[in-house]
Amino acid sequence: MRLRFITGEVFNGLRRNLTMALSVVLVTFVSLTFVGAAALIQMQLGQLKDDWYGKVEVSIFLCPENSRYEQCAVGAVTVDQENQIRAVLEDGPVASIVDTIYYESREAAYENFVKHDQQGISQLLTPEQMQPSFRVKLKDPEQFQVVADATARLPGVEVVQDQREIFSQLFTFLNAATLVAAALAAIMLLAAMLLITTTIRLSALSRRRETTIMRMVGSSRSLIQMPFMLEGAVAATLGAGLAIAGLWAGVRYLVADWLSSSVTWVTYVGESDVWTVAPWLLMIAVLLATVSSVVTLGKYTRA
Repeated sequence: MRLRFITGEVFNGLRRNLTMALSVVLVTFVSLTFVGAAALIQMQLGQLKDDWYGKVEVSIFLCPENSRYEQCAVGAVTVDQENQIRAVLEDGPVASIVDTIYYESREAAYENFVKHDQQGISQLLTPEQMQPSFRVKLKDPEQFQVVADATARLPGVEVVQDQREIFSQLFTFLNAATLVAAALAAIMLLAAMLLITTTIRLSALSRRRETTIMRMVGSSRSLIQMPFMLEGAVAATLGAGLAIAGLWAGVRYLVADWLSSSVTWVTYVGESDVWTVAPWLLMIAVLLATVSSVVTLGKYTRA
């Protein structure tokens, strides 16, 4: 009997304040979509770092002929200097953090250049003019600076380059996108909380006579307040459901179907990531409604 009464009161309250309830649903939907988008962007960023940072290498470019760098003023790197550099990498203080070492000779560098040359520039060069290099894969890519400090000043080394710099701007952009989405989400969540508060207040005021009678006949405070709390929770949960559906559709059709077929060298977040975020969005929606209800009901359901 009590459950039927509460359910009926919730339905009547939503019907009486249908416009406000729909506003709560829509604002919650938009705000939680931003929250979910920020979470997915951060998950994508972590995935990109795991994928790419594990593949990047430290490139140690050796002195070619006529280098513009001061440390190569004495001429091209010699075989003895190359052996000294290799010894530092294999047996020196950085050996414990080095995973694999690949040496690219002038001839190999020239062949790779010819393979990717589409403008005919390779016809103007010879293998002797190319730049040899060591490409070093580290066990921990974050240890780049250790390798750079150990090799940068060795004779025959022109420059040491960390390939992570190639991705730094992309990661900076994604971090900025996450912050923007999170800021918009915070603003929209505040708007949703104010709307839920207003909806509950209007519902409580429109039924002030009923709540007064219920208190006079001995109804508990929780029984009086429960329908109003559930009204906000139902509206917020519907908004969360729409947000989850929107995120799923975006990942399913925009990311999986379109973006992944256009840019194939990136591993994207998937539908399973949306379901990982979904419970948190539902929890935020319920928490939002609960906080708004507690703030409002103490005043407007008092006899």
